[in-house]
Amino acid sequence: MKNSVTKIWRPVRRRLKKLVQHGQDRDHARRAQAILALWETGGNLSETARRCHASRNSVRLWKARFETDGEAGLAPLRRGREKWKATTEVLTELNELVRTDPTTQGYLRSRWSSELLAVELARRGVVDVHATTVRRWLSRLSIVWRRARPTLCIADPRKSERMRAIRRALRQASAPEEVFYVDEADIDLNPRIGPAWVPKGEQMTVPTPGKNRKHYLAGALNARTGAVVWTEFTAKTSELFLRLLETLMKTYRRARRLTLIVDNYIIHKSRMTQGWLARHPKIQLLFQPVYHPWVNNIEKLWKKLHDTVTRNHRHSTMASLMRAVTCFMDESQPFPGHHSALIRHQR
Repeated sequence: MKNSVTKIWRPVRRRLKKLVQHGQDRDHARRAQAILALWETGGNLSETARRCHASRNSVRLWKARFETDGEAGLAPLRRGREKWKATTEVLTELNELVRTDPTTQGYLRSRWSSELLAVELARRGVVDVHATTVRRWLSRLSIVWRRARPTLCIADPRKSERMRAIRRALRQASAPEEVFYVDEADIDLNPRIGPAWVPKGEQMTVPTPGKNRKHYLAGALNARTGAVVWTEFTAKTSELFLRLLETLMKTYRRARRLTLIVDNYIIHKSRMTQGWLARHPKIQLLFQPVYHPWVNNIEKLWKKLHDTVTRNHRHSTMASLMRAVTCFMDESQPFPGHHSALIRHQR
């Protein structure tokens, strides 16, 4: 007959009957019952559909599967969406792709998103997955969503020469020839705002004086011992820098030479500074490369100072704030190595 199935061998019929009687999956057993019913009724779709409590279209579909794939065509399909397993080739392609610029692939976006990565992987014929799957794969590759760090495209033509001089001075540092990291820091009465632990849903409020006032520190960090010599002034001028140099001369009287690693700020090169250095050849300046603040280790001390004292501070007067700054500078030596965050306020 038109709708009858092809000949079913006896062993196949026995397995189908056993599946109907003892099968764990109801749908699987129902499809096997439909095939047996088609065989028994000579291909009567209506009678088979009545026996199996199914529609004629469903019976017709099960029959087509059985004729195409045999018993395997009746097996239940896996429920839910397909579980994607990232192969080495897929992860390699994703790792290489995320390190490129989207604009080089013809997109307008300046950075990759997980959605765009999924689109590009599908366009290349690698794999067609959702953006959520791409994010899981990025985590496996140790690729995280992180804020970029700005950097200038200006190269210092004397960088190599200056770095060699700095490294040489650091290697030769000794008691007779001390080497210092030197820099200045701004102290604002207006507090620097930063994060702090607060209950969820709340935000810390920090009172500000309104009109800002500033003091300035000049510090010299001994590259060998970690000792810090510092001074303060009301203006960031050459006088502030010269005060530091005079303090260094008094503190290290017995040293033959004092080498200072400084940045390219104007007060380190002014006429007043050059005149003073000409009269005191004991002190020599080594200028770090332009736009390379990380070369100067005293920047780490200033960060600790701001994190400990000036960030979210509640001092209402500059005198009170400078007492806290003085306490930090006196107690944080030698730096690093001292637990500056545990310093107690001296009242």
